Amino acid sequence: MTEMNDQDLSAESDGGDAVRIILADDHRVVRSGLKMLLEKSGEFAVVAEAGDVDSARRFVHGHHPQVLVLDLNMPGGSSLDAIPLIRKESPETQIVVLTMQQETAFVRAALGAGAVGYVLKDAVDGELVEAVRHAALGESYLNPELGARIASEPPPGPPDDLSDREVEVLTLIARGFTNPEIASQLFLSIRTVETHRAHIQQKLMLSTRAELVGYAIQRGLIAG
Repeated sequence: MTEMNDQDLSAESDGGDAVRIILADDHRVVRSGLKMLLEKSGEFAVVAEAGDVDSARRFVHGHHPQVLVLDLNMPGGSSLDAIPLIRKESPETQIVVLTMQQETAFVRAALGAGAVGYVLKDAVDGELVEAVRHAALGESYLNPELGARIASEPPPGPPDDLSDREVEVLTLIARGFTNPEIASQLFLSIRTVETHRAHIQQKLMLSTRAELVGYAIQRGLIAG
């Protein structure tokens, strides 16, 4: 259900040279705390608050902020799927993910989708401010503990002789994109996408989309 207290705060948040931020989290009390945390330094101005994915996209489209702080678990669709769409609609907006999800598969999926920062809610105070500062400069920030875990893990990519392009196509298939949508996003013809899909299914010996989704989750290409 869409939260009824989404807010467009642009009229009251004229921060001058402050970094313009949109907060997207489905808990109003969390957003209030984050707003106070970010604005107390005078560096940042929160121009809108969203309680679901659709509102987050709408506010970003309207404001084109420098940074979107995005919770991964919100009503209104998949935040992970929304990240590349938001980046396409507002390329100047950098995305910092704020979440309870500590699994490295989520980290890889978020960064792979286009987020530049990944911060855990249980370490939010200093880390979020630092992550937003980095994001406003177009730099990345990753929770140090998660960064160390990812560095110690073997690469999660598929070992089944898939090309880089086939991995891209497989990831988009697993995220629910149709062949025409994949063709548009990767600047390919629909026939080329169909050919890639056929090759993927042959190499993996999988025949249904559900099987491809399961494979993508297992290999860390998308979050489960």
